[in-house]
Amino acid sequence: MSKTGPLPLSVAIIGGGFAGIGTAIRLKQKRIDNIAVFERGTAVGGTWRDNTYPGAACDIPSRLYSYSFAPNPDWSHTYSGSAEILQYIERMVEDFGVRPFLRLGHNVTGVSWIDAEQVWELSFTDQVPVRARSVVMASGPLANASFPSIRGIESYEGHKIHSARWDHDYDFTDKKVAVIGTGASGVQIVPELVEVAKSVKVFQRTPGWALPRTNFATSQRTKDIYRRFPATQTLARKAWFWGHESVALGVVWNSPLTRVVEGVGKMHLRRQVKDPWLRRQLTPDFRAGCKRLLMTSAFYPALQKDNCTLVTWPIARLAPKGIRTVEGIEHQADVIVFATGFDVSKTGTPVPVTGRDGRVLADEWSSGAKAYKSIAVSGYPNMYFTFGPNSGPGHSSALVYMEAQIDYLVDAISYGLAREAVLDVRADRQLDYNTDLQRRLQKTTWNSGCSSWYLTEDGFNATMFPGFASQYVGQLAEVDYDDYTVTQYLPSASASRLDATV
Repeated sequence: MSKTGPLPLSVAIIGGGFAGIGTAIRLKQKRIDNIAVFERGTAVGGTWRDNTYPGAACDIPSRLYSYSFAPNPDWSHTYSGSAEILQYIERMVEDFGVRPFLRLGHNVTGVSWIDAEQVWELSFTDQVPVRARSVVMASGPLANASFPSIRGIESYEGHKIHSARWDHDYDFTDKKVAVIGTGASGVQIVPELVEVAKSVKVFQRTPGWALPRTNFATSQRTKDIYRRFPATQTLARKAWFWGHESVALGVVWNSPLTRVVEGVGKMHLRRQVKDPWLRRQLTPDFRAGCKRLLMTSAFYPALQKDNCTLVTWPIARLAPKGIRTVEGIEHQADVIVFATGFDVSKTGTPVPVTGRDGRVLADEWSSGAKAYKSIAVSGYPNMYFTFGPNSGPGHSSALVYMEAQIDYLVDAISYGLAREAVLDVRADRQLDYNTDLQRRLQKTTWNSGCSSWYLTEDGFNATMFPGFASQYVGQLAEVDYDDYTVTQYLPSASASRLDATV
């Protein structure tokens, strides 16, 4: 205890999902244990704790949608459901001894840099503020969800459910259901609802490119081999990785392989949908990859069930009894399911962040978020982001990108703590990086003209990385400290040395 109160944490981690837990594990392995993981919920898991809608699953193979430093030989299928992924996260907490670092029920309301003491101060809804030498923003891009802004939404008298806030107490049996959205969550929800509801009307704004998803069960023999010979699971993960890398040639850039991806999508549609008019309604008018690819073998058959109808007329407004489309028809519904995605932070921050000289990160990101290698922002020293600006994969696993980010920031934090130093990325390096990044993005399918959640309203891409996963991982292989200004703690801020080992 110092004269001014408790010593600051070495690291404060905001978010208890995949990124936050992974960061805590890697810091602990570096023997940095003066840390805390602040999670607003009452349990860990992030997206996979919150998304429990029927059919919720990952569209990336389980071997790849996991950390290489925490292999799981017991994945039940090629693609895992949300409950199994959540169990994996919970098991990491126990296996790696992260539980003591968790601070559940801590809703961060602001993060501010105190220059005189060279620390960050975190404020909370109901707890006293906490100070830390470094902060890792691990809240993720899919942390916040809300109902979309649709005219008349408050007038609707039926039941409303958002896919990320599922109401498990609601009984869909014999109900008239409306589903708004046919993206990644929508194509998983609809096949489940048509099995129990009286009727399901699916409101589609634009169709997406869908590819078949074959989900094989993992045999006990395979699990035993992975457990006895871990190298075999490592090889399987590498095989999935390079297989997905090859897909980048068809979905990240418009190339002859893009026609191959589109051909597979059209063949999948033609094989599952025999009606020409319905097939036309489900055929995209943009290049594969411009929007997120959909992995499903169940959505098209579900749309053709007797109790299911696809509605492609635009929604004009919600009415007390249902949804009114622009041609004047009112579609009555007992419940509306909003499969409309998340409030992805492309032009702001999940919580208010105030850096050096009172600068506000939300203001700097008002026209589009920018960072150096997705991880650091000039003027916000000793602050690091996981899944920050332009770290989104269009073809591979988010966990591959996230693991590289975590190892990079852990190295930077270790360096700073060991030297009692503050690291602030240079503004010129950040500018050069983003200038080149945006130039490269102009050649990708994401910037080819369609409207997607990857882009801001004026078309700025603050979300995706324009390259292979191996390129992204490669640029984070080591920290180049010439990219940062490195200054020692002020004398008043370094009365005692914090625990850190490089």
